[in-house]
Amino acid sequence: MEQSKIRNLAIIAHVDHGKTTLVDSMLKQSGIFHQRQVVRERVLDRGELERERGITIMSKHTSINYQGYKLNIVDTPGHADFGSEVERICQMVDGVLLLVDAVEGPMPQTRFVLRKALSQNLVPIVVINKIDRPQARPDVTLDKVLDLFIELGATEKQLEFPVLYAAARAGTATADLNQPKEDLEDLFKTIIEEIPAPGGDRIRPFQLAVAMLEYDSYLGRQVVGRIANGTVRERDEVAVIFPDGTVEKRRVATLAHYRGLQKEQIDQAQAGEIVVIGGLGDVPVGATIADPQSPQALPFVEIDEPTISMVFSANKSPFAGREGQFVTSRNLKERLAREMEDNVGLVVEPTDSPDAFVVSGRGELHLSILIETMRREGYEFEVSRPKVIVREVDGEKLEPYEELLVDVPSDYVGQVMELLGPRQSELKRMETRGEQTVLEFVLPTRGLFGLRAELLTATRGEAVMYHAFHHWGPLAGEINPRQQGSLVAFETGTATSFALENAQLRGELFIGPGVEVYRGMVVGEHSRAGDLQINVCKRKHLTNLRSSTADISAKLIPPKVMSLEQYLEFLAEDELLEVTPKSLRVRKREIP
Repeated sequence: MEQSKIRNLAIIAHVDHGKTTLVDSMLKQSGIFHQRQVVRERVLDRGELERERGITIMSKHTSINYQGYKLNIVDTPGHADFGSEVERICQMVDGVLLLVDAVEGPMPQTRFVLRKALSQNLVPIVVINKIDRPQARPDVTLDKVLDLFIELGATEKQLEFPVLYAAARAGTATADLNQPKEDLEDLFKTIIEEIPAPGGDRIRPFQLAVAMLEYDSYLGRQVVGRIANGTVRERDEVAVIFPDGTVEKRRVATLAHYRGLQKEQIDQAQAGEIVVIGGLGDVPVGATIADPQSPQALPFVEIDEPTISMVFSANKSPFAGREGQFVTSRNLKERLAREMEDNVGLVVEPTDSPDAFVVSGRGELHLSILIETMRREGYEFEVSRPKVIVREVDGEKLEPYEELLVDVPSDYVGQVMELLGPRQSELKRMETRGEQTVLEFVLPTRGLFGLRAELLTATRGEAVMYHAFHHWGPLAGEINPRQQGSLVAFETGTATSFALENAQLRGELFIGPGVEVYRGMVVGEHSRAGDLQINVCKRKHLTNLRSSTADISAKLIPPKVMSLEQYLEFLAEDELLEVTPKSLRVRKREIP
């Protein structure tokens, strides 16, 4: 296809502002689905975890043909923990669609993703989404977006961004609020007019920077990227330039591009096109595929450093090996090495122990998604409590700070302030929207550990919080987010109703009757500071005056069921989380 007829763009936004829904509507109106085809919602969210959680975790690429133009669209994650996905996609595209919710306005992650786009000099198009909501304030939102552009140091050209008003779920967009439209035609036209055609010289030697990886059960690993210069054909010999500078010759087995959601085999592709190349073997993100006669590496966009770390180790609990398929330290090491190849925001380092590895990421969600993915693949291992990464600059120790946005009913503002005060937070902004109040804080990343659970308890489940990395700052004072101790099992056995009825008076339990426990396993949260050892396996002794049916009358409070993220927030310094395909268990590091 002619270079002038190609448009490469990414869709960026805060979590749940409608990126994937907008792509759904664009695909439907482009005519790639036949009339009676059943198309599920968020069709680009292919991963099981993505569909469960309703968030985009990995960037996805699709293509639309519109009036002779080819629009290559990349859907990116909205959560700052997956910011490395946004950073590496910026080198594939020439412009971005910035989606902003007409009710919420710019949020912490809106600032994060926009900063990345502006730093790469990408052409922005602002789409104010969800204008069909009753509380929509498109004019106010537009003013806030303009303020955000100015705050982030946008150039004069970037400040002259076009604005569209959309309802992604309904599939409509208009350039003028007074003239509503029934389709996305205004959006398609704006993309073609405003986003420039890709650069690159088709005469020069071939160059492509690997920005994404895909896996095919038949072809194996495939690399995805935009051709910077030259032409590539199927069966061509190419040079793979690895990030460490080593060069290896490989051969292109398959060459394809996207047409809608399907990959379509092609014979050749030229500069400006986004292609999928198979048969190159284990090529990592950041490598360059080049002409073997004159291999020249392309610069790869700098990825922000990780902010938190955890220790992953082989499971050594008394129940080790019962539920997992991959349980050894060698299995764990190989799996983490594979993850580093395409998860460029992740860093894995060895420790003094051959069974343990320090895994660093961009946030708690970044690492928890990795943990959940591994346990679903059959891995069994243990993880420590998350720790922030402290770095030293000019002799001063710095730690990461986060921007936190809390949306709560106005009646609970006092409780929120009381919770965040001891966490070394600084209130930056307070805004009242009807019966809701939005509070904006800046606080050390350490202050977020365990905050969500306490915030939901204090506000009776009505608080909503968002956070994103803000800056590196001086070490703050001491933060002790967890006030209560743990209830620790006194002996190995099976929990009984008789023992749990007494144990529940000491705190909140995580287990019910019939659950197997071992000595040193944490079975609940103590109502006071300090740990307490309890016997949850004790049975009622039977005599001629007692009946075994008396246990039926035991009144038990249902145990607290926690998610993986809640367990990570709960962990104390001397505790580990045992992760298996079937169970999540907390235990003491040193089993007494």
